[in-house]
Amino acid sequence: MVFTHDTEIVLAAAVWLVNSAQEPDALTTTDDVTAFYVENGYTGLHTGDVAELEELRTLRPQLRELLTVDRDAAAEVVNRMLSDGDARPQLRRHDGFDWHLHATEDDQPLAVRIAVETAMAMVDVIRAEETSRLGVCAQDDCEGIVLDLSRNRSRRFCSTTCGNRAAVAAYRARRSG
Repeated sequence: MVFTHDTEIVLAAAVWLVNSAQEPDALTTTDDVTAFYVENGYTGLHTGDVAELEELRTLRPQLRELLTVDRDAAAEVVNRMLSDGDARPQLRRHDGFDWHLHATEDDQPLAVRIAVETAMAMVDVIRAEETSRLGVCAQDDCEGIVLDLSRNRSRRFCSTTCGNRAAVAAYRARRSG
């Protein structure tokens, strides 16, 4: 494990949320929001309405910026997100998870909680000088975000689809030339 369990979970959720904007968009209905909420173990307020969907869709570019800028710029974005979300870190234990950080109250909108939790996770990334574990997919026609939690830092693609497409292209290039 590179980071604490809760940091890895939050980073993976943020990467999924950012990558959901790739074609085809994977966050278009309130059911998509509910599935994201459940699959990523979020707790607290979840209205399941169109306003919540639009708040999450609006959050994606801000998260993308946070996950792709250099370390110093990321620190500035983190500070802004924590301030905007009125972050007040507290240790919590719930749903089978041992002590971990929450920095907003459960009644805050989901988009605010995601922004603040992602900013808190990035605090760990920045302090550990591990921003290189986040990057853009190596597939030429993809802008997906890659979260590399591998021991040897070998992950280059945002998904197995992009990895397979690159492998097929390399195979075809070898065969033709």
